Amino acid sequence: MADYAQRRKNMIDTQVRPADVTKYPIIAAMLKIPREVYLPSDRSEAAYISENVAIGPGRVMLEPRTFSKMLDWMGMSSDMLVLDIGCGYGYSAAVIAEIAEAVVAVEEDDALASEAETLLSEQGVDNVVLHRGPLAEGAPEHGPYDAIVVEGAVEQVPQTLIDQLKDGGRIACVFEEDRLGVARIGYKLDGHVTWRFGFNAGAPVLPGFEKKKSFAL
Repeated sequence: MADYAQRRKNMIDTQVRPADVTKYPIIAAMLKIPREVYLPSDRSEAAYISENVAIGPGRVMLEPRTFSKMLDWMGMSSDMLVLDIGCGYGYSAAVIAEIAEAVVAVEEDDALASEAETLLSEQGVDNVVLHRGPLAEGAPEHGPYDAIVVEGAVEQVPQTLIDQLKDGGRIACVFEEDRLGVARIGYKLDGHVTWRFGFNAGAPVLPGFEKKKSFAL
């Protein structure tokens, strides 16, 4: 039988700490939340690999390094209301819920959303609201948010999502640029977001976050 608790410790020691993630709440949350539970049973063995884990067409559970560094760079704290875009089976929302005050998790895939609701309930995660709807539209009725985390890559961030971020809030996502991925943290001030380079990372572009194609005659 797999010793998942030991695998979680190994994940922290070999993937998270070496990535300069040292904030105790993040490490404690990732040690506590069982990644393997938030995957289909036939994928649980891949839960702690140092790569993104496929959870559906064009969708992944972000690798531990990328996910933990995004939370670390954002300065996630216990008084925050966080919007988690593309929660998949609910792992990211469960981890953030350990750190923040409350989480609104958005999922547009009905099967994933249903699984996430069930798993979060079974695991006793009671400060997450699961919102079903297009990822790029967020969940404006529950906002505004102190922080937004996008669980996948983007080519551009829709203004509708930026509008749901509080002034002084932060947003983290992986930008796909010329087939390379770069994680950036955006800081909103006076209604405008300024993006700062975080680190290199990769993920598939989420539906609704593609750059609008321009056609020239």
